[in-house]
Amino acid sequence: MDIIISNSSGKPIYDQISAQIREMILTGVLKTGEALPSMRLLAKELRISVITTKRAYEELERDGFIVTMTGKGSFVAEKNTERIKEEYLKKIEVHMKEIISLSRACDLSADDLQEMLTFFYEEEMRGK
Repeated sequence: MDIIISNSSGKPIYDQISAQIREMILTGVLKTGEALPSMRLLAKELRISVITTKRAYEELERDGFIVTMTGKGSFVAEKNTERIKEEYLKKIEVHMKEIISLSRACDLSADDLQEMLTFFYEEEMRGK
């Protein structure tokens, strides 16, 4: 599993791990039912404490992304479409706030933004 830890990031390591695993699940890199590395193995691979990987897995389980079975390990949970939609909505909101901030810097109106959004949306839909 390719997880990259940044010591210079302001985010705690457990949060970096859970965010990257969450992204792999949302994008389909990790499939429903797929086994995750054991907490000990992941900790060894990343050269971090088992306590840190345990906290990341607990967060993922609490949020419904993984299930843990005693003696068997942790697995990708069946996709909860509402939870996935909510995750994507959060990401969209972050990007929209950034777009609004950039648009203010160059005096774009809401109508200009709407026109751009419509153009790119229709272009993307034609491409599929």
